[in-house]
Amino acid sequence: MAYVAGWNYLACALFITLDILGRSFLGISSTATVEVTGYMLAGGIAWALAHTLAQRAHIRVDVWVNRLPLRLRAVLHLLSLLLLGGFAGFCAWAAWSLVDESLLFDAHDNSALRVPLVVPQGIWTFGILTFCAMILVLALESTIALLADRPEELDRLLGSRSIDDEAAEALEAVEMARKR
Repeated sequence: MAYVAGWNYLACALFITLDILGRSFLGISSTATVEVTGYMLAGGIAWALAHTLAQRAHIRVDVWVNRLPLRLRAVLHLLSLLLLGGFAGFCAWAAWSLVDESLLFDAHDNSALRVPLVVPQGIWTFGILTFCAMILVLALESTIALLADRPEELDRLLGSRSIDDEAAEALEAVEMARKR
Protein backbone atom coordinates (compact mmCIF):
# COMPACT_ATOMS: atom_id res chain seq x y z
CA MET A 1 0.00 0.00 0.00
CA ALA A 2 2.90 2.36 0.72
CA TYR A 3 4.28 1.85 -2.79
CA VAL A 4 0.86 2.57 -4.27
CA ALA A 5 0.70 5.73 -2.14
CA GLY A 6 4.14 6.80 -3.35
CA TRP A 7 3.29 6.27 -7.01
CA ASN A 8 0.01 8.04 -6.34
CA TYR A 9 1.93 11.15 -5.23
CA LEU A 10 4.01 11.06 -8.40
CA ALA A 11 0.86 10.75 -10.51
CA CYS A 12 -0.68 13.63 -8.55
CA ALA A 13 2.37 15.83 -9.20
CA LEU A 14 2.29 14.91 -12.89
CA PHE A 15 -1.43 15.72 -13.13
CA ILE A 16 -0.92 19.12 -11.48
CA THR A 17 2.13 19.86 -13.66
CA LEU A 18 0.25 19.00 -16.85
CA ASP A 19 -2.65 21.18 -15.79
CA ILE A 20 -0.32 24.13 -15.12
CA LEU A 21 1.50 23.65 -18.43
CA GLY A 22 -1.80 23.32 -20.31
CA ARG A 23 -3.12 26.48 -18.70
CA SER A 24 0.10 28.43 -19.33
CA PHE A 25 0.86 27.38 -22.90
CA LEU A 26 -2.34 26.03 -24.44
CA GLY A 27 -4.99 27.98 -22.59
CA ILE A 28 -6.76 24.80 -21.46
CA SER A 29 -7.27 23.46 -17.98
CA SER A 30 -8.84 20.48 -16.34
CA THR A 31 -11.72 21.70 -14.24
CA ALA A 32 -11.30 18.73 -11.92
CA THR A 33 -7.60 19.01 -11.02
CA VAL A 34 -8.19 20.34 -7.52
CA GLU A 35 -10.95 17.83 -6.88
CA VAL A 36 -9.10 14.75 -8.13
CA THR A 37 -5.71 15.61 -6.61
CA GLY A 38 -7.41 16.25 -3.28
CA TYR A 39 -8.82 12.73 -3.39
CA MET A 40 -5.43 11.38 -4.43
CA LEU A 41 -3.62 13.12 -1.57
CA ALA A 42 -6.14 11.97 1.03
CA GLY A 43 -5.99 8.39 -0.21
CA GLY A 44 -2.21 8.43 -0.37
CA ILE A 45 -1.86 9.68 3.17
CA ALA A 46 -4.30 7.10 4.54
CA TRP A 47 -2.66 4.27 2.60
CA ALA A 48 0.80 5.17 3.91
CA LEU A 49 -0.14 5.36 7.60
CA ALA A 50 0.31 1.65 8.41
CA HIS A 51 3.69 1.46 6.66
CA THR A 52 4.85 4.62 8.41
CA LEU A 53 3.93 3.08 11.76
CA ALA A 54 5.67 -0.20 10.92
CA GLN A 55 8.83 1.70 9.93
CA ARG A 56 8.66 3.80 13.12
CA ALA A 57 8.68 6.91 10.95
CA HIS A 58 5.93 8.96 12.58
CA ILE A 59 7.09 12.27 13.96
CA ARG A 60 7.73 11.95 17.67
CA VAL A 61 9.00 14.23 20.38
CA ASP A 62 10.51 11.89 22.92
CA VAL A 63 13.60 13.55 24.35
CA TRP A 64 12.40 12.82 27.86
CA VAL A 65 11.13 9.28 27.19
CA ASN A 66 14.50 8.08 25.87
CA ARG A 67 16.12 8.92 29.21
CA LEU A 68 13.76 6.74 31.23
CA PRO A 69 14.55 3.18 32.36
CA LEU A 70 13.87 0.56 29.69
CA ARG A 71 10.87 -1.08 31.39
CA LEU A 72 9.07 2.21 32.00
CA ARG A 73 9.91 3.34 28.45
CA ALA A 74 8.41 0.12 27.07
CA VAL A 75 5.20 0.65 29.04
CA LEU A 76 4.95 4.24 27.79
CA HIS A 77 5.50 3.09 24.19
CA LEU A 78 2.62 0.65 24.53
CA LEU A 79 0.43 3.28 26.19
CA SER A 80 1.11 5.73 23.35
CA LEU A 81 0.27 3.03 20.80
CA LEU A 82 -3.01 2.30 22.57
CA LEU A 83 -3.88 6.02 22.65
CA LEU A 84 -3.03 6.27 18.95
CA GLY A 85 -5.28 3.24 18.42
CA GLY A 86 -8.15 4.99 20.20
CA PHE A 87 -7.75 8.04 17.98
CA ALA A 88 -7.39 5.92 14.83
CA GLY A 89 -10.47 3.92 15.83
CA PHE A 90 -12.46 7.14 16.15
CA CYS A 91 -11.18 8.26 12.72
CA ALA A 92 -12.12 4.88 11.22
CA TRP A 93 -15.61 5.09 12.71
CA ALA A 94 -16.06 8.62 11.33
CA ALA A 95 -14.71 7.58 7.92
CA TRP A 96 -17.03 4.58 7.77
CA SER A 97 -19.97 6.80 8.76
CA LEU A 98 -19.08 9.16 5.93
CA VAL A 99 -18.94 6.31 3.40
CA ASP A 100 -22.27 4.98 4.68
CA GLU A 101 -23.88 8.40 4.36
CA SER A 102 -22.50 8.87 0.83
CA LEU A 103 -23.97 5.50 -0.13
CA LEU A 104 -27.30 6.38 1.44
CA PHE A 105 -27.64 9.68 -0.42
CA ASP A 106 -25.84 8.56 -3.60
CA ALA A 107 -23.54 11.57 -3.15
CA HIS A 108 -21.41 12.80 -6.06
CA ASP A 109 -18.85 15.60 -6.20
CA ASN A 110 -19.89 18.80 -7.91
CA SER A 111 -17.15 18.81 -10.54
CA ALA A 112 -17.65 18.00 -14.20
CA LEU A 113 -16.64 14.40 -13.47
CA ARG A 114 -19.49 13.79 -10.97
CA VAL A 115 -17.39 11.18 -9.13
CA PRO A 116 -19.47 9.13 -6.68
CA LEU A 117 -18.04 10.22 -3.34
CA VAL A 118 -18.11 6.68 -2.02
CA VAL A 119 -15.13 5.85 -4.29
CA PRO A 120 -12.52 8.28 -2.88
CA GLN A 121 -14.02 8.01 0.60
CA GLY A 122 -13.89 4.21 0.41
CA ILE A 123 -10.22 4.27 -0.62
CA TRP A 124 -9.47 6.68 2.22
CA THR A 125 -11.44 4.59 4.73
CA PHE A 126 -9.65 1.40 3.66
CA GLY A 127 -6.32 3.07 4.44
CA ILE A 128 -7.49 4.15 7.88
CA LEU A 129 -8.90 0.68 8.63
CA THR A 130 -5.58 -0.86 7.59
CA PHE A 131 -3.82 1.55 9.94
CA CYS A 132 -6.13 0.38 12.74
CA ALA A 133 -5.33 -3.25 11.93
CA MET A 134 -1.59 -2.48 12.08
CA ILE A 135 -2.06 -0.83 15.46
CA LEU A 136 -3.93 -3.90 16.74
CA VAL A 137 -1.18 -6.25 15.53
CA LEU A 138 1.56 -4.10 17.06
CA ALA A 139 -0.41 -3.76 20.31
CA LEU A 140 -0.80 -7.53 20.53
CA GLU A 141 2.86 -8.15 19.75
CA SER A 142 3.93 -5.45 22.24
CA THR A 143 1.68 -6.79 24.99
CA ILE A 144 3.12 -10.27 24.51
CA ALA A 145 6.66 -8.86 24.67
CA LEU A 146 5.83 -6.94 27.84
CA LEU A 147 4.18 -9.97 29.50
CA ALA A 148 7.15 -12.14 28.50
CA ASP A 149 9.44 -9.63 30.25
CA ARG A 150 11.17 -8.57 27.03
CA PRO A 151 11.02 -4.76 27.25
CA GLU A 152 14.00 -4.42 24.89
CA GLU A 153 11.97 -6.12 22.14
CA LEU A 154 9.07 -3.76 22.72
CA ASP A 155 11.46 -0.79 22.65
CA ARG A 156 12.87 -2.00 19.32
CA LEU A 157 9.34 -2.48 17.99
CA LEU A 158 7.80 0.83 19.05
CA GLY A 159 10.64 3.12 20.09
CA SER A 160 11.81 5.97 17.95
CA ARG A 161 14.50 5.30 15.39
CA SER A 162 18.01 5.90 16.60
CA ILE A 163 20.91 7.40 14.70
CA ASP A 164 22.26 3.86 14.33
CA ASP A 165 18.98 2.76 12.70
CA GLU A 166 19.14 5.66 10.27
CA ALA A 167 22.82 4.97 9.44
CA ALA A 168 22.16 1.24 8.90
CA GLU A 169 19.29 2.07 6.53
CA ALA A 170 21.47 4.52 4.58
CA LEU A 171 24.29 1.96 4.29
CA GLU A 172 21.83 -0.67 3.14
CA ALA A 173 20.50 1.68 0.45
CA VAL A 174 24.04 2.41 -0.74
CA GLU A 175 24.81 -1.31 -0.89
CA MET A 176 21.65 -1.98 -2.90
CA ALA A 177 22.57 0.80 -5.31
CA ARG A 178 26.03 -0.71 -5.83
CA LYS A 179 24.57 -4.12 -6.69
CA ARG A 180 22.54 -2.61 -9.53
